[in-house]
Amino acid sequence: MKDKKIVIALAGNPNSGKTTIFNNLTGARQHVGNYPGVTVEKKEGWLKHEGYHITVIDLPGTYGLSAYSPDELIARKVIIDEKPDVLVNIVDASNLERNLYLSTQLKELEVPMVLVLNMADIAERNGMKVNYELLSQLLGMPVVRAVGTKNEGTADILDAIVSSFTGKYKPLPRLVRYRPEVEEEIEHLQKILYNSGGNSLMPIEAAASGGNIGHSYPLRWSIVKLLENDHELMKKTKAHPQSQVLLEQLEQSRKRIRSKLGDDLDMALVEDRYAFIRGVCREACQSHSMDRVSITEKIDNVLLNRVLGIPLFLGMMWLLFQLTFTLGEPLMDLIEVGFANLGIWVNGQMTEGLLRSLLVDGIIGGVGGVIVFLPVILLLFLGIAFLEGTGYMARAAFVMDEIMHKAGLHGKSFVPMLIGFGCTVPALMASRTLENPRDRLVTMLVTPLMSCGARLPVYTLLIGAFFAPQVAGNILFSLYLIGIILAIVMARVFRTWLLPGEAEPFVMELPIYRLPTLKSVLIHMWERAWLYLRKAGTIILALSIVMWALFTFPMVDENGNEFESTIVQVENSYAGRMGKVIEPVLSPLGFDWKTGVALVAGLGAKEIVVSTMGTLYSIEDDEALAAEEEPVVKSFAQRAREQSGYTPLVAYVLMLFTLIYIPCLPVIAVMRRETNTWKWPLFTMGYTITLAWVVCFVVYQGGMLLGIGV
Repeated sequence: MKDKKIVIALAGNPNSGKTTIFNNLTGARQHVGNYPGVTVEKKEGWLKHEGYHITVIDLPGTYGLSAYSPDELIARKVIIDEKPDVLVNIVDASNLERNLYLSTQLKELEVPMVLVLNMADIAERNGMKVNYELLSQLLGMPVVRAVGTKNEGTADILDAIVSSFTGKYKPLPRLVRYRPEVEEEIEHLQKILYNSGGNSLMPIEAAASGGNIGHSYPLRWSIVKLLENDHELMKKTKAHPQSQVLLEQLEQSRKRIRSKLGDDLDMALVEDRYAFIRGVCREACQSHSMDRVSITEKIDNVLLNRVLGIPLFLGMMWLLFQLTFTLGEPLMDLIEVGFANLGIWVNGQMTEGLLRSLLVDGIIGGVGGVIVFLPVILLLFLGIAFLEGTGYMARAAFVMDEIMHKAGLHGKSFVPMLIGFGCTVPALMASRTLENPRDRLVTMLVTPLMSCGARLPVYTLLIGAFFAPQVAGNILFSLYLIGIILAIVMARVFRTWLLPGEAEPFVMELPIYRLPTLKSVLIHMWERAWLYLRKAGTIILALSIVMWALFTFPMVDENGNEFESTIVQVENSYAGRMGKVIEPVLSPLGFDWKTGVALVAGLGAKEIVVSTMGTLYSIEDDEALAAEEEPVVKSFAQRAREQSGYTPLVAYVLMLFTLIYIPCLPVIAVMRRETNTWKWPLFTMGYTITLAWVVCFVVYQGGMLLGIGV
């Protein structure tokens, strides 16, 4: 017998612990993609419970359903258009009144709901006692106590979902009752909609076909949103041929409400929702206030200090990079020795020829050269996931608010930049949370200047080859810091000359501090590691083979004679010829033609810079290996040091160029989708390559004049 299916959606404020609950429910049975037609990240998972196959959709975190930002619009569309069977609303029990504001809006969508009071242990430690049965009656939905970090309440959540789906739980229709002046106009508008032939507003697709006004949206929710002048719903309503009477009545209703209240309608609706919430909380919750400053407040007094805030943030980032490099290096050495021995073994088992060269030089030398850096990637993502889980990353954005204001943005724009430490693609998606279109566009233009995880293998290789271990962490930290500084400077330039306008006020949720669960941190780390490995097995593998072919062919000169040595053959290969063409442009930066080829290849993915070097050095190392009776296993860093001809100065300039120049092609593609035009992706490509050349020219020529690292 087949399992019956239930589709649920998780909704909640940012920092309510929604992701932890999602992980508890689905475990490893989840995948990440995009919502159809947009590039907002979509998480889905599944589980089985009491004969039901439950699909879990994790909606973007949102504070309301007013569609001010793309994330809010996505959450609303999924709930209304995809119609999940049950809506699970995750709220922070320690901030109950504020979190229940979203719940009142979700309730008006008339979808079966389960309310999960997460972080209940923290609320209880703060003196909060909740009568869950009474709260359930007052809100008209099942209410479940949960502590996501300890996996408490997961079974109760699943039972409540099944109970709501099967109709065993029959809630009373508890909705916010607005003040009489507003309710009177809601009833008046309901009559107009009923007379037009429907009991709810239809989506724009149906409206275009000339059907009745009535198909998809709940009636009361629709009217409230129209009174609020909701942009999306107004657009759909105006598209309907019978909407003129309704639009006129809406305007008259707004005027009557304003004249009776002498106040703004939107403010009145907000006040009425909070009045309902306060009444519910007073009935069902008891708070024993304690005359002491909370741990969160004590920590914030230090971390958010106007003087200490930024130095402490920089100190934490410095410590993260120091640990990443120090702990990752021994693990990298083990993997590197393994791949080197594998290459020597394959070399000894096969006869000389193209197939052996492809396996040893193209695949093992190229892809293996990238996988070597997996420990550093894992440790970096582990550190970032831990800082996010504790609630500190929200503070980092808050601390940076003053500096970001000087750049014409606000602290919320720093959040996508922080995400950019992992990968620029989701960072661009995260910019959708910004309401101001200019803020969003400027943030997207400068986010590629942040050091993503794909650049980390380049940094790690060159730092390990050309710098002493005791300064390795400092060098790595300097690159991340330079990226932040350049992003802020370019944001100021763009806000002044390209997209002028006043910066908007900054309001950000500051969650309480908590210790993230090992499971949630490991899942986050594994997601990013798996993406890295999948890229290594697909894009990097394919491009490594292409680069091997470009370095290998032609194998004879114009007269059909073999080249006198491998080095001469590589110089006359297709890749060598391409490199020679661009070498004059790059030589003022200290780069030769080999570096130029690696940088061009890196447009596909920044890791390809490393895999191209791995392929090239492996090919050039073949003659040395063949001449040795006992082949010596050389590390990637050692081969780079011996064959590249770089000085520490050139190595640092190459890392700078990799940081700044054109982002990889997937980033360009996502930017094209986000902006719906090729104008801004092409502009980004142009300004980043120009900025990279200018900055690297100044650093290289200045270093040469001062005799630093030459």
